Parts: sequence; structure tokens; C-alpha cells
Amino acid sequence: MASELVINSTFGETRIALLTNGEISEVHVERERNKGIVGNVYKGKVVRVLPGMQAAFVDISLDRAAFLYVGDIHADATDFAELMEDEEEPEIDIANEEEAYAHRHLRVRSKKEPGQIQDLLKEGQEILVQVAKEAIGTKGARITTHITLPGRYVVLMPTVNHIGVSRRIQNEDERKRLRNIIDNGPQGIGGFIVRTLAENKSNEVIQQDMEYLARLWGEIQKTTNEVKSPALIHYDLDILLRAIRDMFTEDVGRLTVNSEDAFKNIRNFVDNYNPKLKNSIFLYDKKTPIFDYYGVEEEVNRAMARKIWLKSGGYLIIDQSEALTSIDVNTGRFVGRRNLEDTILKTNLEAAGEMAHQLRLRNIGGIIVLDFIDMEKPENREKVFRVLNDALKHDRAKTNTYFFSELGLVEMTRKRVREDLIRSLTEHCFYCEGKGYVKSKETVCYEIIREVIREISNIDTRQISIFAHPEVASFLMKEEAAAIKWFEEKYEKLIVVKSDQNFHQEQFEIFGDTSA
Repeated sequence: MASELVINSTFGETRIALLTNGEISEVHVERERNKGIVGNVYKGKVVRVLPGMQAAFVDISLDRAAFLYVGDIHADATDFAELMEDEEEPEIDIANEEEAYAHRHLRVRSKKEPGQIQDLLKEGQEILVQVAKEAIGTKGARITTHITLPGRYVVLMPTVNHIGVSRRIQNEDERKRLRNIIDNGPQGIGGFIVRTLAENKSNEVIQQDMEYLARLWGEIQKTTNEVKSPALIHYDLDILLRAIRDMFTEDVGRLTVNSEDAFKNIRNFVDNYNPKLKNSIFLYDKKTPIFDYYGVEEEVNRAMARKIWLKSGGYLIIDQSEALTSIDVNTGRFVGRRNLEDTILKTNLEAAGEMAHQLRLRNIGGIIVLDFIDMEKPENREKVFRVLNDALKHDRAKTNTYFFSELGLVEMTRKRVREDLIRSLTEHCFYCEGKGYVKSKETVCYEIIREVIREISNIDTRQISIFAHPEVASFLMKEEAAAIKWFEEKYEKLIVVKSDQNFHQEQFEIFGDTSA
């Protein structure tokens, strides 16, 4: 079954789901008031240079200053181009085009020691930068001075003089043909990378793409010279058109959108790139909400859960933190039929595929630790690891996996450019303040008792009042009634416990009551 794009466009929010073989594999969300900034080009001002970190903070008109590492500074285009020639041609046909650019810059940076940050930048200096990575958590946006402008078939790199072809295009004759097209295109504006989508496309459409990017770069340069920093120079396409540019290919058999305005925008956009795709664009006209009809809403809600049930009866526990994500496998209700090792193997094999699916669906990035159930046989560990890697091949984001460690853990990384799905759709719990837990009623009760012991000698009234959350107050008066009676007899005080519905479960107040 071919892939399908399902787009839910409403006022202020656009949601895009990619279905593969009927299964939701990716979900992307963008809201009008919180648009993504990866790919945007800014004229920034250096506000602080940090020699000890070999980095600088740059004001690009956002709430927080952006972070610029020394290796992401374009100091010498010639050196950068030579390093590019030593690279294998970059594979850029992945979910977020900008993510591939970040991979390329990081690989290049690692091969050549850059100059000192204090020799390259000064406070107050104005520079042209592009956002390579969204602000995530408490970290500001990651920026680079190596500008990259993506088109449908090629990517323009104004700061280098290099021609590359996507590694996914394997036919040598086709690679030569595409290189020849680039050689005969606009000159003197930098280098180009040919995208996978360019395979077997006509010279004319590829040249049109190059000419469009050349004009765009000219407009960026002109605007840069006319405005003062900090300022936004070029805004990348919104999520709707970016998805059409990067995800709507001949491999996608159908695109369905629920908004008539979005339907018209998509058709107009496709007219400029591949008019043949217009026949695959459909306007959704059913009464049932489009994400409900395709089962996306249910899958998104499932992706918000900490526990994910497997069909066999086992389950995954997914815990995300600032540093890493851990996924733990449990047999749950699955007891198997033959022996323990077979039961564990079947659970782990199913878990491996579901792990890859959840990582892609939730857009989890960074360091990830997979805790499979322990297996005694080495060949079983090989099977599980192979299934995991096969499932990850469908992921457009860059992943690296490392075989089972001595502790029985699989460690992996997945490239992170934007916030994951949960962070995009949620905020810190005001009740637990983002901890993910609250102190138990019993713990709070004993805290109250200890506080009474500390303060009772300073209270000269006959009555002591304790205000607490209703659940805590009830626990005190029932389960800890003996403790309350002991205090009253020992200190000859009347202790009154009162509940307040407005109190946090961990909140309480103790004071002498003169009204008694």
C-alpha cells in the first residue's frame, strides 16, 4: 500500500500525518503563534563571546540569544569546500531538510580544527546566520553561518563551491547527467546538492529550481544590506508547504486535506514543482473530523502515554528526561506457550519494532537507552538487534545504534532538530511542577508532624490549627489520629485539622489559633 499524507488545517493550527501501509508513522504539528524557526535566516548581532566554550551568543530577535559554535562559523569557504570534497556526498532526503544540513556541518567540523572564536567574532559584530536547530527545553536555538537554501530538487549552499548528488541516486549515468545540469546552471553563487527527488527529472525543471534559489539568495543579500540587526531576513516555508516540498513525492499515492484554503494553496504550490501530483490531491468532505476518520487522533493520544501496550500483552515504559530517553520492555500479560526464553524473545522482537515506531512518531531525539528483557542466547540478541535496525531504516532521521552492552542495554542516538511531540503538545504540570510525581499523603503527614515538633514550643496559644489538602487532612485525622492525640496530651494543646480544597497536596500551614 502506498504512503498517504493526511492534513488537518484549522484556524491557527496545522497537523500533518504520514501514513505508511495504513499505519501512522509521523505526525507534525505547527501553531500560528508558535511557528518553527529552523531554516530561517537572520541578521544577528554578537552579544557575547565565550573563549572557554569556543562559542558565542547571538541576538537574532528571539526571546533567548542563539548559540553559535566556532565550528559553525564560515571563516574560509575554500577550506570548507575542500572538506566537502573529501566527504561522501550527503544524504539529505530525510524528514527535515535542515536536519541533513546540520549533519553535514557537524561532520565537516569534526575533520578540521576551526580557528579561535575570539579571533573570528567580536561583541557587537553583525553576522548573517541560519537556524539549524530549534530552541529545545532551556537551550537556545543553534545557528550556523553556513547558509543552505532548499528547493524541490536541489539545495543551494552559497558559502561553498561544491557539487554533490544524493547517495540514494545510485545509477552512475544518472549521477553524471545531474552533475552536468548543475555545471551548466547559474554560476558564481556557491555550490549545489542534488536531492533524491531530482532523479530522472528533466533538465528544465532542475534548472528552474536552481534559478529560483539563485534569485532567492540575491534577495536575501539585498535585504541584509538594507536592515539593521537583529532582524529576520528570510522565513522558511510554513509546515504545510514544507511538507509538500519535502514529503509529497511520487511514492505518496494520495494527499487528503480538510481545508479548502489549504487545498488551493497546495495545488498552486504543486503547480510550480510537479503538476502531475495535482491528481493525487483530494479535499476531505466527510462530517467526521479528518484525524478521527483516519485514526490519527487516537494514535496521537496513545503517543502521549508513558505505557504502550504490545499486541502480545507485553508493554513498553517510555521515560523522557533532559539528558536522555529510556525505553523499558516488560512481558506484562504475555506468558507464552513453550519456555521462558521463547516468551522473552517474542516480546523483545515485537518491542523492537514498536520502539522504532514510537521514536519516529514521537520525534524523540538525543541519547536513547533501550532496556530489553535479558536474553541468555547470543543468537537471540542478534535477532532482536537486527529487527530493531531493520525497523529504523524507515526512519528519515539519522540514527546510530550500538549492540547490547555488558549490562544488556542497547544504546542509540537519533538526530533532534525540533521539539518532540510531547513537548510540542504539553506544558509542565502546574501541580507537580514538572517533576512527574507528588509527595504521598503519608509523606506530607509526617512532614506536618515534624513541623509541629519544631514549632510547638514557639506557639503560646491553647489551640494549634493545621490547614492541609483534604486528602492529607483526612489521612491525619484517621490513620494518624493516635499521633494527634499524643501531641495533645504531651503538650496540653488542642490540635484542630482543617481541610482546604485550594491547597496543593504538598502544601500545609501550622499556626496558633487565638480564637479558641
